[in-house]
Amino acid sequence: MTVDQKESGLKANLENKIRKADLRPTKQRIALAELLFADGNRHITAEILHGEALEAGVRISLATIYNNLHQFTAAGLLREVVVDSTKSYFDTNMDPHHHFFHEDKGMLEDIHSSKLEVSNLPDLPEGTNIASIDVIVRVTSN
Repeated sequence: MTVDQKESGLKANLENKIRKADLRPTKQRIALAELLFADGNRHITAEILHGEALEAGVRISLATIYNNLHQFTAAGLLREVVVDSTKSYFDTNMDPHHHFFHEDKGMLEDIHSSKLEVSNLPDLPEGTNIASIDVIVRVTSN
């Protein structure tokens, strides 16, 4: 299989993924999906993705990047990880897991869900269920 055939197949898969999420597979969405999903799981900010898009020759505004990341998140294609009130990362790994946040590097690292046990939760408010538990362990280098 040639590189062009692989790229064509990847685009078709991503277009299908976008359609299944009930989003219109615009040229910009497909280009962003290629950057997000082509090389396995990753954590990325809107600003980093914007820089990658510009490097790849995709003309797109930062506002459009944010809009698409939030649409991908609402559609279940991404998971937003809020590390503080000013910083969000978007995670392509949709399996249940937690994170280390390397404060000095501004980097997220996955923690497999089997490596962390959450216990002693308070009683839930009446009429509610746990949707998910997201743990962020903040670390710094010695």
